[in-house]
Amino acid sequence: MEKIRLTTLTKKGGCGCKIGPADLAGVLRELPAAVPDANLLVGLDTSDDAGVYQLTDDLALVQTTDFFTPIVDDPYDFGQIAATNAISDIYAMGGKPITALNIVAFPIANLDKKILADILRGAADKMAEAGVTLVGGHSIDDQEPKFGLAVTGTIHPSKIRTNAGARPGDKLILTKPIGVGIYTTSLKRDLLSEEDIREVTRVMTTLNKTAAETMDSFEVHSTTDVTGFGLLGHATEMAEGSGAGLIIYSDQVPVLPRTRELAEQGAVPGGTKNNHAHVADRVDYPGSMDELGQWILCDAVTSGGLLASVAGDDAESLLRSLRDNGVDARIIGEVTDDHAGRIVVK
Repeated sequence: MEKIRLTTLTKKGGCGCKIGPADLAGVLRELPAAVPDANLLVGLDTSDDAGVYQLTDDLALVQTTDFFTPIVDDPYDFGQIAATNAISDIYAMGGKPITALNIVAFPIANLDKKILADILRGAADKMAEAGVTLVGGHSIDDQEPKFGLAVTGTIHPSKIRTNAGARPGDKLILTKPIGVGIYTTSLKRDLLSEEDIREVTRVMTTLNKTAAETMDSFEVHSTTDVTGFGLLGHATEMAEGSGAGLIIYSDQVPVLPRTRELAEQGAVPGGTKNNHAHVADRVDYPGSMDELGQWILCDAVTSGGLLASVAGDDAESLLRSLRDNGVDARIIGEVTDDHAGRIVVK
């Protein structure tokens, strides 16, 4: 089989394919008001990671979907990344993923069918690692390949973690490095070494399962996963939903090692710049931070880590437990009752 570079088949890749937050907000404003339903515990109100619908006093469903165009060239890795990313929304809500449906768009007449088989095999292996059962799916013939999952999970209604529960005095913990969008744009431009590709692929294929399960034993008030709207985009949603202010210590944020070097070579995705523009009126940057530094904090991540707001007294203990369990997490900031709905970067 002729080796095909999947990233050459599409203009955008991964979560960088998302409709920009400003455009999306404009569309969602046009929707009619939702029909009231007492069983809908989490809906569209706070731009959360998944919806939650209560079935019984002790059981609720967590539902999400996510799909995108290739972010790497290897089909098996692409399948793993897409599955990891989709399942992550369930972990972000504190739920347990249980079933999934494949979402496939593929140019079946133009690409070898083995490529699609490898994408599905990568996803299947990642679902098995997460304990998720594949129950079906849907496919269409499309010029640009796309893949993802619709995922269903379960949760006790009293244990839901939304992006709107951060409390003043909390510390902010991030469980994966950022810079993924800049790296994957660099991959398309042949700027990455094989070692770089392996590293960014490792980040994107690491499930948030261990991180989420470790958090269950601590006083975590709010979580979200950092994906296409970037660290500051998702942090802004947390600040606005929680009615609190967030302080981000930029020198504590984990960043993939070559991110700034690659950004200086122009490998900054359009989605990252859109994120930066979208949050500009809600983020205060230090005077010493240049535009590249700001872009990095807004970088459009694919399959990123969890951003958690945890009680200040629990933060160090949670950090140690995460690291003991192999999660290279960092405390990157705190929650304050000042400047509600805004981010201050220091």
